Amino acid sequence: MDAILFNVESGVAFITMNRPDKLNSFNRPMALQLQAILDECASDENIRAIYLTGAGKGFCAGQDLAEVVDPQGPGMQRILSEHYNPIVQRLREIQKPVVAAVNGVAAGAGANIAFACDIVVSKSSASFIQAFSKIGLLPDSGGTFTLPRLIGFQRASALMMLGDKVSATEALQMGMLYKVFEDEAFESESKKLAFQLATMPTKALGYIKQALNASATNTIQSQLALEDQLQQKAAATADFKEGVDAFLAKRAPKYKGQ
Repeated sequence: MDAILFNVESGVAFITMNRPDKLNSFNRPMALQLQAILDECASDENIRAIYLTGAGKGFCAGQDLAEVVDPQGPGMQRILSEHYNPIVQRLREIQKPVVAAVNGVAAGAGANIAFACDIVVSKSSASFIQAFSKIGLLPDSGGTFTLPRLIGFQRASALMMLGDKVSATEALQMGMLYKVFEDEAFESESKKLAFQLATMPTKALGYIKQALNASATNTIQSQLALEDQLQQKAAATADFKEGVDAFLAKRAPKYKGQ
């Protein structure tokens, strides 16, 4: 059984983590397969948005601990340097929007991979937990970077140290998520977002991502300079011309991601 399911529909790459009997916890094959699929999404111009979700009842329960304690396994250092860090880097660097559709529990690295995506939505029954401290570890997969920026230092510190489970409603109130959908509407509503993104000016969305990535460490002067640089690139795209032409003609734009 493939650890990752992958198909493309109407410009959207649907990526499903597929170890439902393990709540989609990561092992090495699954992590390497996800990296390869994200590389394919980055290079395929027909793909203009990405939708990441999990099979079964969970989004992702983080690391499969059986692999960690396996004396023949990759070991913690390789798990971070070869599995999670490259996944998070790909999610942040790919010049296309990524929707994390959290269909169930998102724990440990699973939660932090979701937070590395551009838009995070969840089922109302989903939950999030920084489970690391409960087994004597600290958050990885970029969690110590992303979570304080989403919800603030104090809340992030408490959730990481205490390992509290956070409901979807609480996560929305804290600012972890964009939207929560009732379970029965979750699939259609979350996919609708991805299909919408796939019809938008893809290069501009990629430039937004670049600017947001840089804003975490830039000064205001550096950020203004970067906005200037990226805006010049955006203004040179065919989609910018189409957007202006459509606005002046009072018609709906037809963007091609160029």
